[in-house]
Amino acid sequence: MTATQTPPARAPRRGLPSMTVLGPILALLVLLAIGMFLNENFLSHANITNVLARSAFIGIIAVGMTFVITAGGLDLSVGSMAAFIAGLMILVMNAALPALGIGVPIILLGMATAVAAGLAAGFLNGILITSLGIEAFIVTLGSMGIYRSLVTWLADGGTLSLDFGLRTFYRPVYYDGILGIGWPIIVFAVVVILGEIAMRSAVFGRHCAAIGSNDQVARYSSINVNRVRLMTYVFLGLLVGVATIMYVPRLGSASASTGLLWELEAIAAVIIGGTVLKGGFGRVWGTVIGVLILSLIGNILNLTDLVSPYLNGAIQGAIIILAVILQREGRAGG
Repeated sequence: MTATQTPPARAPRRGLPSMTVLGPILALLVLLAIGMFLNENFLSHANITNVLARSAFIGIIAVGMTFVITAGGLDLSVGSMAAFIAGLMILVMNAALPALGIGVPIILLGMATAVAAGLAAGFLNGILITSLGIEAFIVTLGSMGIYRSLVTWLADGGTLSLDFGLRTFYRPVYYDGILGIGWPIIVFAVVVILGEIAMRSAVFGRHCAAIGSNDQVARYSSINVNRVRLMTYVFLGLLVGVATIMYVPRLGSASASTGLLWELEAIAAVIIGGTVLKGGFGRVWGTVIGVLILSLIGNILNLTDLVSPYLNGAIQGAIIILAVILQREGRAGG
């Protein structure tokens, strides 16, 4: 070999996946083992179905949050937005009851109201952030207070309840399903599959990652940064509407406490799953694992008396801080 020649390049060695990939999976397995050890009914069909159905609301929203955070954004308003959409949906359905009666048309009207309200709310957040250049934290913090106040006003400080006959007719949307799998779980699975395809294979997902990594470079690459960011908030608003459609038949009511801390759970699930908080990289399947981890923690707390279930929010907050610390250490080590 002469001095001018370079040695042949070696093929990269394929080792084990990094802890950012293995960590959430291992944590999920540990939680499953702990649950099995503490309660013999933990893995029963009834308990697992209950956990998955309850986690579907947060999971659907968290998929949308994955795209927002991947593109370098944040939304603190999703819980309040869900409460407002639920209240608006109930009011519209109750008002249309004399004209439409109890049946499929009035249910479709309620669903259309939820989707339209979610799209409008997401668009409003997105347009304020992209067109006016206001920080996402400020915009969504403000809209969080607005939506929560609006639903409190609509309910006159109390609770908005769906007509009893409507509630009975609407209940199967939450409690029924196919082959023992509830509709919320099925809808969640569909959203996850479509979200994973969009993140990994579609131009939209690649543009979100590029913008979150460096929006200036993305602009030089002819990516319409403002439009893509706006689309992430609209998509998230749409999924909040879808989650609300699945949530309303569960209780048939909405109040100022509806959707409380949903934004914390959604953000926690996204960060636990490996999506980088500052943007540039998103992992939808990881978000699903994050949702399951949070749901199993809450379920284990309810099934055992080791720690009060009222501390669930504190545990979730601590998990967010720990996940961000691990992300920083991982980047520093890399």
